[in-house]
Amino acid sequence: MTTQPLITDPLVQLKDNLKQVIYGKEECIDVLIIALIAGGSVLIDDVPGVGKTTLAKSLAKSLDAKFRRIQFTPDLLPADILGSSIYNPVQGDFKFDPGPIFCHILLADEINRASPRTQSALLEAMNESQATIEGKCYPLEQPFMVMATQNPVEYHGTYPLPEAQMDRFLVQIDVGYPAMDVEIDILKSHKRAHPITTISSVMSVDQIRSIQQAVKEVHMDESLFEYIVEIVHATRHDNRIQLGISPRGSLMLSRAAQASAHYRNRDFVTPDDVQWLIPYVLPHRILLTSRVRYDGTGKRDVIQDIVSHIKVPV
Repeated sequence: MTTQPLITDPLVQLKDNLKQVIYGKEECIDVLIIALIAGGSVLIDDVPGVGKTTLAKSLAKSLDAKFRRIQFTPDLLPADILGSSIYNPVQGDFKFDPGPIFCHILLADEINRASPRTQSALLEAMNESQATIEGKCYPLEQPFMVMATQNPVEYHGTYPLPEAQMDRFLVQIDVGYPAMDVEIDILKSHKRAHPITTISSVMSVDQIRSIQQAVKEVHMDESLFEYIVEIVHATRHDNRIQLGISPRGSLMLSRAAQASAHYRNRDFVTPDDVQWLIPYVLPHRILLTSRVRYDGTGKRDVIQDIVSHIKVPV
């Protein structure tokens, strides 16, 4: 399904900004912006060199917000993300030194290279927008968004993300290789300097907060709630699926659909909003059985088959 024309300003300015850096990936940009205004986090999963990190950095530079980048490595510790207390010998007390998680946009680059213990430092922040450190709870500034990247084909020295963490990402994006003509344009655009150096911020933190509040007011008909729940329940009773979608998944699909409607300058959600987002919001939340995985069937294929057998509300 193709995206509809976007006329909401200043989001159209944000999209235009990102298109100056990321060529030929309009749908990825749409999904990324929808995740931002829905208040969710994004997992960008693809092979090296297709622009995962560039996409994340371009969004951060387009926003007048606090941005931090963490390069995940096996020796990274939770305190390197959350922060820790430092002893002050002059005053004889401890002072908390906030870690990079205290920002608006956090880029977790190659997140699957860190140990599970370090990955878990993000769980509370992604789900509750707070961090508990040394027994004290610290609220995170809003908006807060984690943008994580990972390489799905290189497993040496990596730690696969557990299902509990995958479930906390609103969407998963696969960037993919560019078409030939697009790749030629990429080469031309990098001839003198990286395009990311030419863009500047087009949205403020206050604007993002305001849009996120407006998203919550978008109307969603009862029939669409039932449609989402029917899809989710079907994943829990399908013999191809070992672990079905949790209630968090249905909540996130609902909120993403509201964000999609607002993005397209509507104050109501349509079935098209839900269906367009399903391939991005649901597949990474399921766990297929071993037999299905060995058959070469993908998660998106299973989800799409389930959706095709459920009546769409009109």
